[in-house]
Amino acid sequence: MIKAAVAALGGLILVGLVVWFGGREIGAEVWQAGWAIPINILIHLLQLASAGCAWRLLVGERQYPPRAFFRFRLVREGVNSLLPVAQIGGPLVAIRLMTKAGISGALAGAGTTLDLTVEAAMQLVFTLAGLGLLGAEGADSEWAHWVEGGVGLGGIGLLAFVAAQRAGLMRLIEGLFNRLRTFFPNLSMETLQGLHQELIRLQKERWALAQAAGFHLASWAGGMFEIYVGLLAMGHEVTLRQAFIIESLGMAARSAGFAVPGALGVQEGGFILVCGLFGIGPDMGLALSMLKRLREIIVGSAGLLTWQWHEVSRWLREKRA
Repeated sequence: MIKAAVAALGGLILVGLVVWFGGREIGAEVWQAGWAIPINILIHLLQLASAGCAWRLLVGERQYPPRAFFRFRLVREGVNSLLPVAQIGGPLVAIRLMTKAGISGALAGAGTTLDLTVEAAMQLVFTLAGLGLLGAEGADSEWAHWVEGGVGLGGIGLLAFVAAQRAGLMRLIEGLFNRLRTFFPNLSMETLQGLHQELIRLQKERWALAQAAGFHLASWAGGMFEIYVGLLAMGHEVTLRQAFIIESLGMAARSAGFAVPGALGVQEGGFILVCGLFGIGPDMGLALSMLKRLREIIVGSAGLLTWQWHEVSRWLREKRA
């Protein structure tokens, strides 16, 4: 009920912004930039491939090809983007697919937890880099200190999450599932046994951590090309540095709205503010966000279809067996 109310509020904010700044003008700009959508889809698929390589390195299952983790990441993206699961459902569905592919549940869970941690850390680095470049641009941004404060809080939260992992957060999860078995005797614990030990072991793989961090940072930074192409298609050319700033701070705003399904309204407000720093009007900032959402729907739908294909194929194999 609460999620539905939050989603409705976000949707109302989004509609209000579109109406306020001119729905016809925004629609015309999106239509004009339509040719950029296939290019942006390709750019985003490359970002997902890079993130998938990071995930594979952290899990350490090198016998599985990169394309397998690309599929896992595509499904994770689709579930998180298009379903009201508050960024939790995607990793859980991906862990299920990994275990069905032959990866132990403990390793899949620990590797995914570590991947989420490294990805969040690299987004903080990405946002800080954007703030640094914003200062070098000399743009007037009175609200930048709010972003800096958010980055600081995000850093504290990330450190607390890592400390909790080291202190035995995974053991707590194992204990909770043990309690659930009292009420659900058929609940399998095989997938959770050794979750804490696997996470601690993976955290000691420093070279894999460094490589994964590089892949994740490249994935975050790759979004600047989507911004560059989108604005160019709408007739407003920016430098790659400006595109980097818009992407880093725009994605920071989206992440801050994680509690709102799809960050409806939050992402749009972020793009309006950041694009305004470079003389880009609110209508074009909203159109840029709409281009991202169209790409998100197409790629996310592919992820959901991939998930269902995996489930149906497995069910048919089991039925034949």
